[in-house]
Amino acid sequence: MIPLTTVVVIGLTVLVLLAIGIGLAEAAQRSAWRRIAAERRRAWEHRQRQVNRQRQMHRGRETESWGDEDD
Repeated sequence: MIPLTTVVVIGLTVLVLLAIGIGLAEAAQRSAWRRIAAERRRAWEHRQRQVNRQRQMHRGRETESWGDEDD
C-alpha cells in the first residue's frame, strides 16, 4: 500500500507542474490577448464617437420640436 504522504506529495507535484504549464501557455498568448483587447477598444471608441456625433446632430432638432409644442 502507498503511504498517504506519498499520495500528497504526488498530488502537490502534479499541481505545481500544472501551474507551471498554464503559466507558460498564458505567457505565450499574452501578446495576442493584448492585441485583441486593443482592437476591441479602438472599435468601441469609434462606435462611441459615432453615437456622440449622432446625439449632437439630433440635439438641435429635439430642442426645436419641443419648442413647437410649447406655443
